[in-house]
Amino acid sequence: MVETVSQNQSPVGAIVDITEAAANKAKDVLKDSANQGIRIAVVGGGCAGLQYDLQPAEAAADGDLVLEFFGVSFFINPMVVPYIKGTVIDYSNSLMDGGFKFINPNATSSCGCGTSFGI
Repeated sequence: MVETVSQNQSPVGAIVDITEAAANKAKDVLKDSANQGIRIAVVGGGCAGLQYDLQPAEAAADGDLVLEFFGVSFFINPMVVPYIKGTVIDYSNSLMDGGFKFINPNATSSCGCGTSFGI
């Protein structure tokens, strides 16, 4: 069973908050493919022990949470929630530090790349 939650304006305590800039970039990534959303995951690795992973996905997997932001579906396995709860995902076009940005209140450490963290 897939649980869908609409969160264009995330309430306090939400799983994640996706900014409009991040959702617009996700739309760009998805527009020329058959993928229906973006999977938000956490994988082992990186300088600080864990890494964020965003990948286009054809559909939600069984058991996934599906969050809708600005017309884009984001798929999250419930096992990842403790690592990312309260995280804000933003996107920047900056030449020096552009890309997706993760502001995670649970991270006790992170590295300069911004995609690796520890809890």
